[in-house]
Amino acid sequence: MTVSRIGLVVHAGRPAALAAADAVRDWCAGHGVGCADIDVWQEGARHSAREEVDSAGDPDLIVTLGGDGTFLRGARLAAENDALVLGVDLGRVGFLTEVPAPDVRAALDAVYEGRYEVESRMLLTMRASCPLGVPAHMADLVRYGRGPMLPPPRVRGDCTVGDDWGVALNVTALNDVVLEKLARDRQVSVGVYIAGQLLASYSADALLVATPTGSTAYSFAAGGPVVSPRMEGLLFTPVAPHMTFNRSVLAAPDEPIAFRVLERSGQAAVSIDGQVRGVLNPGDWIGVYASPRRLRAVRLGPMDFYGRLRERMNLTDAPAAVADGQAAPLWPVRSAPPGDLEHLALPASPDEPRPHH
Repeated sequence: MTVSRIGLVVHAGRPAALAAADAVRDWCAGHGVGCADIDVWQEGARHSAREEVDSAGDPDLIVTLGGDGTFLRGARLAAENDALVLGVDLGRVGFLTEVPAPDVRAALDAVYEGRYEVESRMLLTMRASCPLGVPAHMADLVRYGRGPMLPPPRVRGDCTVGDDWGVALNVTALNDVVLEKLARDRQVSVGVYIAGQLLASYSADALLVATPTGSTAYSFAAGGPVVSPRMEGLLFTPVAPHMTFNRSVLAAPDEPIAFRVLERSGQAAVSIDGQVRGVLNPGDWIGVYASPRRLRAVRLGPMDFYGRLRERMNLTDAPAAVADGQAAPLWPVRSAPPGDLEHLALPASPDEPRPHH
């Protein structure tokens, strides 16, 4: 791929991110590559992904400089434009970013010279019984402590609209879609449907649908499982439900998950990758399903997801497991796999040189 224009998404509150952004601009100037800052809040308002990528001149590579939150902002833009996204890591506990800030120039060289792979990640999209939006009289309450809100999702005009199927929304979520209570003293009551059939009616603080990528975010904090990002599926997790069954359910990628707000429920907010995008009333519903779009993330080498999980979650070995012996080795095998195991995804020995991509 020839990189002709880069869009920069920068966490302006971190000096290291601002310094890395200057390095990207210098690299672009030296390689004749266009560069534009996008998704900035200088005007005190947020814009749709389409408006943001148009104003940036349709970049073919989005570079994010920050943590996972900054990467999510960039992913929304990349998915809208079918662009590549490269995450530069300046966070603390993230799973999404790819390269450390000091290596940003070398990473751009690798992309420019074609020494990279594209990792395809599942995205979510949705339909709803009505267009999403935040009522004007509730905007200050919903926005409190969150900063400027994104505009309501656009309704897609290229999709069939019907009473049973609702309206199709121009939404892409890399992590999750969350339905959460608005009032502190009142939970949401919601009918949860998987693959068109009622699973159960819940009363809970929130209910969410996550991608495998998002399994280490809100779903994990709510007690959900860690799922390999190479998986395909929709992960439903209830948050503080008032019922005995409080487990997550992993649905197949072609099995949609829907939430219907019940008549005795309070109002509910709809958040997409942590951004509030609408408020639902009793009787309203949303349906979440796998998007035909995919996120195309730049990878400069094999992703050690489980090593990162061990590091980011500060996993330590049980004292009883190593009380009378040595800890388990990080790499238990160092020889090449036999023929019947060559198809498995196993890490290379740390002694072997990394292949060029």
